Amino acid sequence: MANGGKASDPNILLILNDDMGFSDIGCYGGEIETPNLDRLAANGLRYSQFYNTARCSPSRASLLTGLHPHQTGIGILTYSNGPEGYTSNLNRSCVTIAEVLKQKKYKTYLSGKWHIASNLTEPTDAWPLQRGFDHFYGTIIGAGSFYNPNTLTRGNDNIEHEAENDPSFFYTDAISDQAASYVRQHKVENPDKPFFQYVAYTAPHWPLHAHDEDIAKYKGRFDVGWDRLREQRLQRLVDDGIIHPNWQLTDRDPTQPPWTEAQHREWTLRCMEVYAAQIDRMDQGIGRILAALEETGQIDNTLIIFLSDNGACAEDIPQGVTARELVDQLMIAKAQTREGEPVQFGNDPNLMPGGEHTYQSYGTAWANLSNTPFRLYKHWIHEGGIATPFIVHWPNGIKERGGLRHNPSQLPDVMATILDVTGASYPKEYNGNAILPCEGESLVPSFSAAYGGRGPLFWEHEGNAAVRIGKWKLVRKYPDAWELYDMELDRTEMHDLAAQHPDRVRDMTEQYQRWANRCGVIPREKILALMEAQGETAFWEEEKQN
Repeated sequence: MANGGKASDPNILLILNDDMGFSDIGCYGGEIETPNLDRLAANGLRYSQFYNTARCSPSRASLLTGLHPHQTGIGILTYSNGPEGYTSNLNRSCVTIAEVLKQKKYKTYLSGKWHIASNLTEPTDAWPLQRGFDHFYGTIIGAGSFYNPNTLTRGNDNIEHEAENDPSFFYTDAISDQAASYVRQHKVENPDKPFFQYVAYTAPHWPLHAHDEDIAKYKGRFDVGWDRLREQRLQRLVDDGIIHPNWQLTDRDPTQPPWTEAQHREWTLRCMEVYAAQIDRMDQGIGRILAALEETGQIDNTLIIFLSDNGACAEDIPQGVTARELVDQLMIAKAQTREGEPVQFGNDPNLMPGGEHTYQSYGTAWANLSNTPFRLYKHWIHEGGIATPFIVHWPNGIKERGGLRHNPSQLPDVMATILDVTGASYPKEYNGNAILPCEGESLVPSFSAAYGGRGPLFWEHEGNAAVRIGKWKLVRKYPDAWELYDMELDRTEMHDLAAQHPDRVRDMTEQYQRWANRCGVIPREKILALMEAQGETAFWEEEKQN
């Protein structure tokens, strides 16, 4: 089956969103209205212990290649002035899902965020068309205005003018509409070939931009505050069988006040309302993609996968952040709106988020809610940083409807799964370059029945690290000591057992170190020294651990 795709081979639709917590969407316990994702879950499978790699670029690199991010050159982010040792650019020791499936005559499409190339303005061999995609519409950069994004690109050509000249442009809608258009275009132009489509939303990554009508839907939805909402979410997760009833709800983040003492209440609520509206808008767009699949008769034989690239984001955008940092250095914003008004950067409680003239984030307390019931956030390898909702829908290949799967899995398993269901061959060499072996294990056995046979799972990001072997998870919040948790009894990581099991800690640490050495993980101490020598000051690289 490795040659010549045919219409009976399954289509693959891979949907990734950005900076969304484990329990935000409806089918994972949240208050946000996501009827289209809920429908996919009700007619497919939900996984309760699927993991990403805690940060945007590394997760995207791992998802698309079936490798750990360090092996692909994307150890942290994609700015070319990053620490030595990681190229900050998708290297040639890996192949993307698109490159693999093109060898089997799949047509390949990408709509949305790329964020795995260091050159943001000139096409390189790390851009989508050069990495296996026949068609690309989206952004090369990792974040930005939803009304007027930087690096908007079609193929290899910058098309920022399309957003600048269109008062109705909104990036989430543009991603959805292009994806739906690709579905219809494929049916007309390539009716006898299968497709792979990667849909990569930036929602709900900051800045908090949303339509007024979507924001209005959530007026009052969060008024009881984050403490009560965390309790309510946990109860729904338990009732639905996603979370075990014996797992404790983690404490409120110690840096955050009880809801009864929260300041700037109207602004604070508005931040969460806009965040919810961002996800709502994405779900509306997913509905349009599903409608295109149904209209063209392709939905039954399309394997649809949905997940988030990391846990919820607790990053604050301080009021003192300058346009020079965001606009000139990082290229994740524009200084003016399309009407020429200045964009006001930073979390100013006197300015309600949502409009094009604002640039804000929703903050730690709401991110703590988004990651219910877990600890910590994006950047960290505790469950709040790496646990993602993971939905699989494929009527022709999955008979169970609404099933739950609790087997631990992680991003490289997506490549292994796609290889399994398509019969595509993973190359040892591609375009003259030796290719590292796929690190994933196929999820296909879990499509028909629960199973738990996967090998060890490993993570590292900014010194934060973990290894999970069976029920045991060894995890470190850099530069703190290793912690050990029994994930069958305590997945919310409330009871550190490291002192009781020194031999297990030693063995798992040794296994982690062997993996880190094999996969090219650079010790965090070396990276910090290099960053200091280079004077790197990007605001998200501040050491929140200190």
